[in-house]
Amino acid sequence: MKRDTLPNAQARLAVQPISRDVLAEKYFKSGETSLEQLYGRVARALASVEKPKLRTEWEQKFLANLHAGAIGAGRIMSAAGTDIQATLINCFVQPVGDAIQGVDDEGYPGIYEALREAAETMRRGGGVGYDFSRIRPKGAYVKGTASMASGPCSYMNVFDQSCSTVESAGARRGAQMGVLRVDHPDVLEFITAKRTPGRWNNFNVSVGVTDAFMKAVAEGAEWELVHSALPGPKLIEEGASQRADGQWVYSRLPARELWDTIMKSTYDFAEPGILFLDQIRRDNNLNYCERIEATNPCGEQPLPPYGCCDLGPIILTNFVRHPFGEGGQPAFDFDEFEKVVATQTRALDNVLDVTFWPLEQQRAESAAKRRIGVGFTGLGNTLAMLELRYDRPDGREMATRIARHMRDAAYRASVGLAQEKGAFPKFNADGYLAEGTFASRLPEDIQASIRQHGIRNSHLLSIAPTGTVSLAFADNASNGIEPPFSWTYKRNKREADGSRSEYTVEDHAYRLYRSLNRGDTLPEYFVSALEMSAADHVAMMEAVQPFVDTSISKTVNIPEDYPYDDFKDLYRQAWRAGLKGLATYRPNSILGAVLEATPVNKDAGKPAEASPAVAAPAMAQPPVDPMRTVIEKRPSGGLPAITEKIEYWTSEGQQRLYLIVSFLPVTTPDGHSVERAIEFFMPVGQSGESQQWITATMRMLSLAARGGFLDRALSDMRKVTWDRGPVRLGTYEKPDGTHVPRWHDSEVAAIGYAIENLIAQRAQAAQGSLFDVEELPATEPKVEPSTLVSPSAMAGKKCPECGAHAMIRKDGCDYCTQCGYMGSCG
Repeated sequence: MKRDTLPNAQARLAVQPISRDVLAEKYFKSGETSLEQLYGRVARALASVEKPKLRTEWEQKFLANLHAGAIGAGRIMSAAGTDIQATLINCFVQPVGDAIQGVDDEGYPGIYEALREAAETMRRGGGVGYDFSRIRPKGAYVKGTASMASGPCSYMNVFDQSCSTVESAGARRGAQMGVLRVDHPDVLEFITAKRTPGRWNNFNVSVGVTDAFMKAVAEGAEWELVHSALPGPKLIEEGASQRADGQWVYSRLPARELWDTIMKSTYDFAEPGILFLDQIRRDNNLNYCERIEATNPCGEQPLPPYGCCDLGPIILTNFVRHPFGEGGQPAFDFDEFEKVVATQTRALDNVLDVTFWPLEQQRAESAAKRRIGVGFTGLGNTLAMLELRYDRPDGREMATRIARHMRDAAYRASVGLAQEKGAFPKFNADGYLAEGTFASRLPEDIQASIRQHGIRNSHLLSIAPTGTVSLAFADNASNGIEPPFSWTYKRNKREADGSRSEYTVEDHAYRLYRSLNRGDTLPEYFVSALEMSAADHVAMMEAVQPFVDTSISKTVNIPEDYPYDDFKDLYRQAWRAGLKGLATYRPNSILGAVLEATPVNKDAGKPAEASPAVAAPAMAQPPVDPMRTVIEKRPSGGLPAITEKIEYWTSEGQQRLYLIVSFLPVTTPDGHSVERAIEFFMPVGQSGESQQWITATMRMLSLAARGGFLDRALSDMRKVTWDRGPVRLGTYEKPDGTHVPRWHDSEVAAIGYAIENLIAQRAQAAQGSLFDVEELPATEPKVEPSTLVSPSAMAGKKCPECGAHAMIRKDGCDYCTQCGYMGSCG
């Protein structure tokens, strides 16, 4: 519905500046200055595949539906109707086989072929999910090269780096999901990989868990880690053996021990997530003709190889009549909602025919099954506007009703499309309606229609994260299925020219309520994500999932002090309830705590005074390690510094090198003053062929030092090898007290060792420097003055928009608690 046909209270709201600017920056194309122009472009594009005589009619219907709140996912809204060769599909699943190139024995693309295909997909704007379980484990025998395999985790490093390099259409980095089965021999390495800072930054990761494993956990049974690949001789010597089914058992361990390892990583690092593979397969309408092993990056779409998610959320707040009781009893307009769902089904079906496909395999897979994903956004706000609490039974009952109406309207519309345009080619009535599939639980009249006429789309529903589109098109309505995260916050946005703009961002329901002048008290049905229990988050998923034929992207936010045993029980509860997966986020000293939002006093109804640099609900701040907090830039002014002469011997003889290290005084939580190395220089004026790479290495060390992982960077230097022979630097003490020369595998490793010793000696020295004044080089390095970011603002990964280290996991995607940036979602 157009703005002038929205319910009166919503029509009166002025557009928020942040919504206007995000709309212009991310979605307007050349010449567009209004929502009408943008919607017109999208409607024309989607109607272009209709029969010529029907195009004008459907263009008008699609345009009206967009105004009513049936928007497309971000790729559709930004690229439909343009000449950009970008896909309108948000996400895909890419198969990866057990071969380096070509295809493996079962026709899956080899690792580097899969990498190429994924890079092309991301370049065209699509996120990618992968199941890496087919790749043989570390230590497996590779017959072609008579060598041992390095395992899937090593190849995930390559995919991670590729993703960070490839910029996708629309100037955003690609998103990825990596999955490994819980019975893969390398699953322990996979589970713990993200404990290493900086590893797999471009991946969400999930473990594919089976019913058999969950039963083994419950029974305290042993669990076998298996693969079809032949283990290497060493593993066979250590007990690897072949089962009757041909699988090789690489090792065994207690199922509860493995489960505890998964849970501890998830509790502390928010990953891996959990996918319940058997429930995904049981519920799948196409389990007769496909096998699902992975999901898209945010988890709402379990997909087969080359499968896609063609998404379009509907803004639920547009269907609330008399919000907060204005002019009558609050109600949800189910009749209008069903009409909009039906038209949205046709629009998304047309997307499959109008989009650009990065790969031919993706086009063919889509044409055979015609998956789409009608969804919704704004559920949390909708319940508040209906005066229902998200975390209570009446709120969940309303969510269930909305989901049921959406399901039935979409499936009926798809049957109608089948009568008009034909069923999807892979349709088989007996398989599609077989006992246990999602379709087998549809109302009897819909099942009868499917059996008689077929159905146009194999799957029709998906609840995805909608961060950016909700902000741009829905007045910052709550994201997807989520409750609101905060009622108001300040967003600091970096502009293209490098300047920064500050916005006050308000939740849609909150600003609507305030516009009605209802007094100074927020009602108790205004409940945010962090004000409700973890069990209530999961309960909402349980209420809605039975009516969604794919899955739901939702993050269960839990407090830092949430008991570990209760945390583990959330996942057991999710499995018993038939959910297809679960993701949680617990702020802690490892991940960084959620920052404080502009607080809203429920006894005042207005934002209280707060610092403009904060952006999420208040939580207790954990102790900060001053040696590991992120320092954005060098502080202005002078810093304590030392210059050290390093002497070492290579195959070319004695080498001499001067290095300068600057230190930042910091205070520990117990009040002690210590020094932290934060920058490294090789002073100018030194000669030699090594100068350039050493200078570059010092710059990288400086970045690592400021990022809080200097020790890891130095450790990595110590592991570098080269082909020019060992390097001698320093000595070590033998057990008998004698000292012998210390040898290193490369010049890089030797310098890393020297710097480690330099820092250690500085920490032990009470005062003074470690060099003689006459040994100082004549020229000091130039250092540009800058500012030091307060450690209190460093709550997570670095935000690519505002630069703050405040990226957490929220609503199924990355979210910056400093500026509100939504990562690749929406």
